[in-house]
Amino acid sequence: MLAACRAEGGQADVHPIPRAALVWIDDTVRWLGPERDLPTRHASLESIDAGGRLVVPGLVDCHTHLAFGGWRADEFEQRVLGRSYEAIAAAGGGIQSTVRATRASTQETLVARAMQFLEAMAALGITTVECKSGYGLSVDDEVALLRVYRAAAHQSLVALSPTLLAAHALPPEYADRRGEYIDLVTEELIPTVAQARLAESCDVFVERGAFTIAEGRRILDAGRLAGMAARVHADQLSPMGGAELAADVGAWSADHLEHITDRGIRALAAAHVVAVSLPIATLYLGQPPLPARALIDAGVHVAVATDFNPGSAPSYHLPLAMLLACTLQHMSPAEALKGATIYAAQALGRANRIGSLEPGKEATFAVMDADDVTQWIYHFRPNACVTTVIGGQVAWRAP
Repeated sequence: MLAACRAEGGQADVHPIPRAALVWIDDTVRWLGPERDLPTRHASLESIDAGGRLVVPGLVDCHTHLAFGGWRADEFEQRVLGRSYEAIAAAGGGIQSTVRATRASTQETLVARAMQFLEAMAALGITTVECKSGYGLSVDDEVALLRVYRAAAHQSLVALSPTLLAAHALPPEYADRRGEYIDLVTEELIPTVAQARLAESCDVFVERGAFTIAEGRRILDAGRLAGMAARVHADQLSPMGGAELAADVGAWSADHLEHITDRGIRALAAAHVVAVSLPIATLYLGQPPLPARALIDAGVHVAVATDFNPGSAPSYHLPLAMLLACTLQHMSPAEALKGATIYAAQALGRANRIGSLEPGKEATFAVMDADDVTQWIYHFRPNACVTTVIGGQVAWRAP
């Protein structure tokens, strides 16, 4: 079976084609449909048999923090024993801990680590990865992280979508100078990143202990003026109004949303902002799950991503996130698949090229060892992917 995952239809409409054939030439899909309808002009092309397995568009992880120094296993233990995320951060852990480790890492080390992660992601069927900065929190260190992504993009078949997240946390050296840091981000860092074309989008963490709605708006407005799309870490730990901010600024996505309000849901629906579910972080932090059913019923497209980072979501296993979207958020397997393909591509502004299997789009797909979508997600294994193809090239094949 092939799941085309076109944009039309609802969240559960993945457009399955039983006994399908897929034709690609170079890096582009030329035809797909029932095998019995294969045009004779394509009959002489080299043939690859998927063996009756499931073929899906290449998975899109539209929210990760790919490059970082160190890990935070000690904080995981503290949280499971009852200490809150906020308390750990207030004591100098959390994001600040990773900032220290990242600043102390060389660019070569960070590139090598990112490449290891990307190779493992490709083996899972992941073909496009959004990657945020946010562990530098200075002009030089944030630029260096984005250059890590540029270097990795040149070495990997996996496509990268870099995001500037300088508003991830207030750096310790600006603890008593919030206004100065906002000035630095908006007046120096954003123009520097934009001039070098190092980021496609600009993100801000709107939350208690992070940045306010007003600060987030100023940063996102500066990013948009510099040509970067907006994203928002919204309503993760409290109902701060981040979803409404994302709607107001026309963001590509509002991410997390465990504490979104009914008003926020209506705002996202009216503004056609993609809601990005991050259920691995929900699981690790013990948060209430994102209200996927309410969002879907309101007409909001719900994407599914990992939030891969060393603190709250130390896993890049997108199929695991899809399973958790089903078990924690009451999404169907088909809804989770559409959330990790075309809707995730929409959250990156790339739905015209990736996220679905259609003539004219990239020949980027994965073959899963399952009969259909439900069987794949239900029968969770370390890895069900047997082949990953990116732009017509085999990026990974199971031994």
